[in-house]
Amino acid sequence: MRNKKIFIPVVFLFVCMANVFAQDWPQYLGPHGNSTSDQKGILRTWPQNGPEVLWTVNMGIGYGGPVVKEGKVYLLDRDDKVGDNLRCFELSSGKELWNFGYEAPGSVMFPGSRSVPIVDDKHVYSCGPYGDLYCIDINTHKPVWNKNVWKDFGGEEIPRWAITQCPLIVGDLIILASQAPETGVVAYEKLTGNLKWKTPAIGPVGYVSPAIVKISGEDQVVMISATDRKTSSGGKVVGIDPLTGKILWEYTNWQCAIPTPSAFDAGENKVLIIGGYQAGAAMIKVEKKTDGSYGVTELYKTIEFGEHTKPPLFYKGYFYAQYSNNERRDGLVCMSMDGQIMWKTKKDPDFNKGSMILADGLILATDGAKKLYLIEPDPTAFKPIASSELLAEQKTDDPGAARFGTQNWAPIALADGKLLIRDQSRLMCIKVAQ
Repeated sequence: MRNKKIFIPVVFLFVCMANVFAQDWPQYLGPHGNSTSDQKGILRTWPQNGPEVLWTVNMGIGYGGPVVKEGKVYLLDRDDKVGDNLRCFELSSGKELWNFGYEAPGSVMFPGSRSVPIVDDKHVYSCGPYGDLYCIDINTHKPVWNKNVWKDFGGEEIPRWAITQCPLIVGDLIILASQAPETGVVAYEKLTGNLKWKTPAIGPVGYVSPAIVKISGEDQVVMISATDRKTSSGGKVVGIDPLTGKILWEYTNWQCAIPTPSAFDAGENKVLIIGGYQAGAAMIKVEKKTDGSYGVTELYKTIEFGEHTKPPLFYKGYFYAQYSNNERRDGLVCMSMDGQIMWKTKKDPDFNKGSMILADGLILATDGAKKLYLIEPDPTAFKPIASSELLAEQKTDDPGAARFGTQNWAPIALADGKLLIRDQSRLMCIKVAQ
């Protein structure tokens, strides 16, 4: 009996620990790669002055978002005059625990950071806007290896809006896109940095990170390339074997000159491709044939649903995305699995390149400007529960970027009931769960 009394608390402790770790946000788009959190107990009401801000820290300008693992927050910050700076904070207090910087001076339109790191049990990996890929030991805080995904493959003049890559971990590999003249997607051994495989060039340079999609029960890396802006040709979507780099299939009826959102696994071998700049959305189905090859079927295309910077959310058969860019202001849009548009907020309220997380049956969303929203996802109507103006206005010396207004576009993260959200000068930790 005494053994049982001891055993029960030990089991309970392990369950609690597993639950805490399950609520980590270790990579771009969260633990499941689809902006969905297992967090429960999301607060259904906020105080009149908004949810509690637990701490804030100063940041450089940019669009790079945080990741969280085991009580630590990692974010790639940047000073364009000096270079990149990987920073680590304590989730509970905001105390900066360590940082690692390296020289990579330079600036582009919409300056500053623009990617999200990825962290495992021993290392954190990040890719800066000039292509510098670093593996950092999270215990010693020192680099294990580094590569340049642009220059190493024939890249010379940096792309117009720099390198925007959020790495993937697949088994023992780190996978991301180079999009340099000599190659499309590359994989490195995550412990050594040795090149494992690379694909041929896939298309013109874009700003999409590879995504994992399950096809016929197997994980594939799906990559989207840009369309040539002068000829409106060359855009494609490809499926890649993550272990070998072999291109398994391709879809060529996709045109987006400046693609940014990653491919979205819509289940049942379906892949949703979305973009801004009037690209809209395409739903394709990929099926494995008896001979081991793959066939691709386009189920539909629509101009009425899209996204400028991030993949959509998916909940109970419906997609939700912020579809606002230079050409249109559709705001937050809801679309069914078969491509039927259910509603659009347009400019009332306006959602423009913000970030969203689905948790506990609710959507936490920034609007790309100043507000954080709590929304009940419902295909019948836009149903906001609460909102609060938490973010500061855009401040930039770049006249090209300034004309686009406030640009609080960074991906957000949710861990241990805390929402991590940044504007162009601060990273904030917000209490959003009990």
